[in-house]
Amino acid sequence: MPDDPIRIIQETTLSNHHFPLKQLTYEQRRRDGSWQRETREVYHNASGVAVLLYDPDRRTVLLTRQFRPGVRMAGEGGFLVEVPAGMLDDADPEARIRAELMEETGFEARKLRKIMSLYASPGSLTERVHYFLGEYGKADRKEEGGGEKDEGEDIEVLEMDVDEALRQVGTGGIRDAKTVILLQALREELRTPR
Repeated sequence: MPDDPIRIIQETTLSNHHFPLKQLTYEQRRRDGSWQRETREVYHNASGVAVLLYDPDRRTVLLTRQFRPGVRMAGEGGFLVEVPAGMLDDADPEARIRAELMEETGFEARKLRKIMSLYASPGSLTERVHYFLGEYGKADRKEEGGGEKDEGEDIEVLEMDVDEALRQVGTGGIRDAKTVILLQALREELRTPR
């Protein structure tokens, strides 16, 4: 493409343990017409899915709590309150999130709908997350949940009042980006008359 403002010079795999970590050297044509060379490291990781389930009768949301190595490496305890989520693994996003819900929480979703897809951190990740909202009730619990032990998961299932969850976003009790995004989307839906 002759008008492409990006020229890939070299792509090198630095590590390929859990996800490929690549070093990308490229040239970018600046707005003044000059070319600038840059080198960046990018994780070429799988895209993901995330869902927030809401019980309209009890005004609760379904969340999880689990250990996250990145949080620990950032100097904190390592446990986060999050929405159920997982890697897409080349599956249909809705089918994948239904499977993740069952694995992590034991619940089936009602009125599940995709609301958006966003890049998680495009400066260093290829990951795009598909976001869903849905509903659930007590009768929708079909299994125990808790995650896949052979994948190292030990997931605590939490039910929280929706107003308390939103308060925790403001006070720092909930700090996972995908969870905050979905709680804010739910808040907007609850404000909008049907």
